Amino acid sequence: MANRPAAALVLREGDRVELERLTRSSSVPAGLAQRARIVLLASQGLANSAIMELTDSTRPKVILWRRRYEEEGIAGLADHKRPGRPRVIDQAAIVTATLTPPPKRLGVTHWSTRLLAKRLGVSDYTVAKAWRDYGVKPWRSQSFRFSTDPQLEAKVVDVVGLYLDPPENAVVLCVDEKSQIQALDRTMPVLPMQPGLVERRSHDYVRHGTTTLFAALEIATGQVTAAVKPRHRNTEFLAFLKQLERTYRDVVDEHDVPVELHLVMDNYAAHKHPHVKQWLAENPRFVVHFTPTHASWMNLVEVWFSMIERQAIHRGVFTSVRDLNAKIRGYIDGWNDRAHPFVWTKTADDILKKANRKETSNARH
Repeated sequence: MANRPAAALVLREGDRVELERLTRSSSVPAGLAQRARIVLLASQGLANSAIMELTDSTRPKVILWRRRYEEEGIAGLADHKRPGRPRVIDQAAIVTATLTPPPKRLGVTHWSTRLLAKRLGVSDYTVAKAWRDYGVKPWRSQSFRFSTDPQLEAKVVDVVGLYLDPPENAVVLCVDEKSQIQALDRTMPVLPMQPGLVERRSHDYVRHGTTTLFAALEIATGQVTAAVKPRHRNTEFLAFLKQLERTYRDVVDEHDVPVELHLVMDNYAAHKHPHVKQWLAENPRFVVHFTPTHASWMNLVEVWFSMIERQAIHRGVFTSVRDLNAKIRGYIDGWNDRAHPFVWTKTADDILKKANRKETSNARH
């Protein structure tokens, strides 16, 4: 007589949400994600043989983790201490040595597994395992920058206020430039994607020149007004401002009065050139809002710039600057047909809490 499948595993209250999170998470160990999936499948009443196939596991392993969950809940899915000889390697000492700068005679900025292993008299694997267990990564580094803008708080509140609560009878435009876009042509034809093969391109290229993309993102609709120009000066920026004026000239309120155009811009020198300031003074319909210094990421048009870079420029092949400009314009037309607004979610208080701004730009104080 065939064995009857095991009864459906009964989950404890609230555990299903956590188990599903574990199966989706990319930051938990693969083994833990597999165990969570075994428990979830067992809760659906699936036979152990079916769970084995779905999780690429073995019958003893499925039975083990079913039993562990029944006895200990989610905590039982973690690894237990293994029997055997206690560890004689002091991983904490390895990590402490890792955090100590290497001697100057070595001429290096950080430890490698081989250098540290030789210094401590242990194997390379022992050092690598200690780093992995403690999450230490000497080969990696990140950069940061504090904004020293004395008007940081006021500018953050101003710009975020435009995003979260835009003024009535007004258009909010995020304006910026993407300069030095290269027209790169590959020396060999691109090999297209095929089943089992990604798209392939030659490493070397021919550079035909550069262009600059000026763009204004309307935050209410996601529509983009743009222009490509050969250079990146106040002259080209002023011409783009005049293009915006023509584009929105007929946008009026219920009294047929032209609505205000609120421009969010960074602190690039061309944006503050005397010619630009003079033109803005002569066109009071334009209201400028500057992002804080070193905080151009607050300009929503940067999101759109990242999209055109990934979707149209980075993998593009351009035989000339004219070809590059034509393809950029083609992307802009396609985007405006399917445009959607970008939703800003952070409040000014949330940003300022994380800014952790220093009182001075001198890091020695």
